[in-house]
Amino acid sequence: MSDLDLLTQSLARNVKRWRTERGFTLDALAARAGVSRGMLIQIEQARTNPSIGTVVKIGDALGISITTLLDYEQGPKVRIVAPEQAVRLWHTDAGSYNRLLAGTEAPGPVEMWDWRLMPGESSPSEPHPVGTVELVHVTAGELTLTVDGVAHLVPAGASATFEAGTEHTYGNEGDVPMEMIMAVSVPPVR
Repeated sequence: MSDLDLLTQSLARNVKRWRTERGFTLDALAARAGVSRGMLIQIEQARTNPSIGTVVKIGDALGISITTLLDYEQGPKVRIVAPEQAVRLWHTDAGSYNRLLAGTEAPGPVEMWDWRLMPGESSPSEPHPVGTVELVHVTAGELTLTVDGVAHLVPAGASATFEAGTEHTYGNEGDVPMEMIMAVSVPPVR
């Protein structure tokens, strides 16, 4: 079985599990997440591989991290994620990518990401739920972080934090690869 098949099956189990645990009907989750009921049915039946944007919307609507959506088994108090187990959810032919390194639910979802953006590339993000905070630490190159239409330059060695309840874009306007570690904290669903 391929890694993609394993992710598809894990996502199917977890969307259904967490939707049921939250007491959401398919229609309620579809409305909260802004995705179609048909898409949710396909996901829960492991018949599709949704975009990262769709997975993020579903996680946000359920109030859980992408890590939780992709990992059914809740392990021991200490969980080691080997480098080869980090989940790459987005990449480009030029070599840009992001990898979900680890995540937890305490008190809401918290995720840690490894990002690489090649020169001239960018990755836009839709607004996350109000109260979501992102922290970035640039380890190489320079990040152009655009939040609510305003660009901020974050050089290697510098960190930034921002409220992610508005549109934002991670970009590399430089001539060398940009690498960063990012943490995302989403408030719990009320």
